[in-house]
Amino acid sequence: MAAQPILQAIDVHKAYAAHVALNGVSLDIPEGSIFGLLGPNGAGKTSLIRIITQITGADSGEIRVRGEKLQPKHISEIGYLPEERGLYKKMKVGEQLLYLARLKGLSRTDATQRIKNWLERLDIRAWAEKNVEDLSKGMQQKVQFVATVLHEPSIIILDEPFSGFDPINANLIKDEILKLRDNGATIIFSTHRMESVEELCDSIALINRSRKVLDGSVRDIKDTFKTQTYVVEGKGRPMILHPDFEVLEHRERENGHFYDIIKLHAGTTSNDLLRYLIGNVEVHAFRELIPSINDIFIRRVRETMPESLVEEVTI
Repeated sequence: MAAQPILQAIDVHKAYAAHVALNGVSLDIPEGSIFGLLGPNGAGKTSLIRIITQITGADSGEIRVRGEKLQPKHISEIGYLPEERGLYKKMKVGEQLLYLARLKGLSRTDATQRIKNWLERLDIRAWAEKNVEDLSKGMQQKVQFVATVLHEPSIIILDEPFSGFDPINANLIKDEILKLRDNGATIIFSTHRMESVEELCDSIALINRSRKVLDGSVRDIKDTFKTQTYVVEGKGRPMILHPDFEVLEHRERENGHFYDIIKLHAGTTSNDLLRYLIGNVEVHAFRELIPSINDIFIRRVRETMPESLVEEVTI
């Protein structure tokens, strides 16, 4: 059974003067999941996040938390890591984290213990007495991440959380995000890094030009965009013509080896293709070509854009 939504956006509209930022966006975000909020720059993602965090309000529509209309009391349930970081440069790391934790309602004792634990987990305890301005961008990012999750919010919004990290520290934060999810937190994850979406997200929504154009579980979306295309590597006489299959690409290699990309015609299964191959060639590799989230992102955005702007699509 699918998890119940912890957060819902219902027909949300938002405009700034003549610019429409959100046009009837509705989302269901399952509890205890990692939800990817995707879209090109200017699509409306940040506008939606600002409404959820009550930085601004919707012109119409509403946000619900566990079925209840969003209210000021829900702020304490949300941790928000914005793309534009907001640390006080002249404050010491430990003092700043304590200050932010106290603002979230933690006692000094509880906050101090949690800060100690998190600094150890992220290997930055030695920096607790340093001013933020003395830290590298990656170190500052770790501090901001700690500030976001310190009060153990049930909803955590991460906007480009891996910005400034080297691969080792990016993996460290990925592991912590997964632990937070496994411990019951719901993560809303906004990023342009599609490889991170593939690794982390349970479900996604794609917003383009102020509208939601795609949503669902990552697995279901990838299944929907399958093209019934397979890669075959082997040795023997390559395929030429067959009524049930189409060879899209053929490469001959040394010693009679070949590499083919084969598309199945309607009504044909992968087992049909395998039976044909086994009867004619020596099969060394056989796999389905499944589109990546990056491929789906670009395709869906292009489908929903005017032709004059299609070439400008970037991740």
